Amino acid sequence: MDDNSAMRPVPSPALFCVLAAWVILGLATVIRRRPPKARETQRGRGWAWGGALHTLSVATLWAWPRTEPPHWLLSAIAIPLAAASVAVMLACQRTLGRQFAYQARLVEGHSLITSGPYRYVRHPIYTALFGLGLATGLVVSRWPVIPIFAVLYVAGTVIRIRSEERLLHAAFGAEFDDYARRIPAFIPIPVRWCKL
Repeated sequence: MDDNSAMRPVPSPALFCVLAAWVILGLATVIRRRPPKARETQRGRGWAWGGALHTLSVATLWAWPRTEPPHWLLSAIAIPLAAASVAVMLACQRTLGRQFAYQARLVEGHSLITSGPYRYVRHPIYTALFGLGLATGLVVSRWPVIPIFAVLYVAGTVIRIRSEERLLHAAFGAEFDDYARRIPAFIPIPVRWCKL
């Protein structure tokens, strides 16, 4: 075995499933049916730092790959977690329609979305991407990498959520505040237990 092969993730059915989940998500995001374009009316500030932390968190998962195939139990957790994460992400894209964007912004005629996955968490896209990252870590990464991923990802998520919610509060006021009181931000647990 050469030194390069020791640095590659060990092939396994779970690895192929996780890679397929990333490919499906990427393709669905790039080639999705696009609704009529809406004119941007306002853009959030500071969200790019959160995006950079998200990118770094996912990159760390691939930086220190495991040298043996994952235990069957990890695979049994990772495969449905990856599939569910992609399903939630695709549902978010459908629910948001023309409001779906990579950055914090408001568009002309913006509405407060509280249906679909948004009934359970205010930012289900970040929840789904965390799930897909966690599935990747279980299959690809050595154990010490997973907490590093989690810390970087959550830090990025907090930055992005704060930027987005400043815009939503400014646009929807009491309607958004009521929604934020009832629905958790990122983790689908009762909001009184976890407040961002």
